[in-house]
Amino acid sequence: MSGAPLPDLLASIRDCNTCAAHLPHGVRPVVQAAGGARILIIGQAPGSKVHASGVPWDDDSGDRLRDWLGLARADFYDAGKVALMPMGFCYPGKGNGGDLPPRKECAPQWHEPLLAALPDLRLSLLVGQYAQKAYLPPALRPSMTEAVRRHAEMPAGTFALPHPAWRSRLWMAKNPWFESDVLPMLRNAVDRALG
Repeated sequence: MSGAPLPDLLASIRDCNTCAAHLPHGVRPVVQAAGGARILIIGQAPGSKVHASGVPWDDDSGDRLRDWLGLARADFYDAGKVALMPMGFCYPGKGNGGDLPPRKECAPQWHEPLLAALPDLRLSLLVGQYAQKAYLPPALRPSMTEAVRRHAEMPAGTFALPHPAWRSRLWMAKNPWFESDVLPMLRNAVDRALG
């Protein structure tokens, strides 16, 4: 699908059933993109609530992420402003201690053509360890915490963020620099990207 028009590419992603045999709750790829998008958020994989609604980040994690970014729902869900591309496009199901990892088939199949169809991106947000592992060199991600802490060393237009699940509140309590130092810079970068 490399080089395909974006609407065709999105239709192909939404029709994908590559992982169907491994998805206990069925296939429901979740993605958001449109020409002109300035911000790309690469997350983990949809959770059960997003699987049910079909709307990306339509849960408490999404509320927390939008708060971190300083974005209203209307702007966040404006595909011409914000593209949402998870590492795994479908809900992988539950495992011990939380959701299973994203399926490994999605990113190699869909990320490159989707990125090629989004030439106006100004800011990329790598949310959680799976996106950071895929898109950052090992030296910049000795751990998720260190990847977030080293925001000034990231490639231009890139921020590493923790996953905004409920556990992030505990992580933020242990790492108060995230709220005091990183979030103001992140919100400023979001404003500039959309400006």
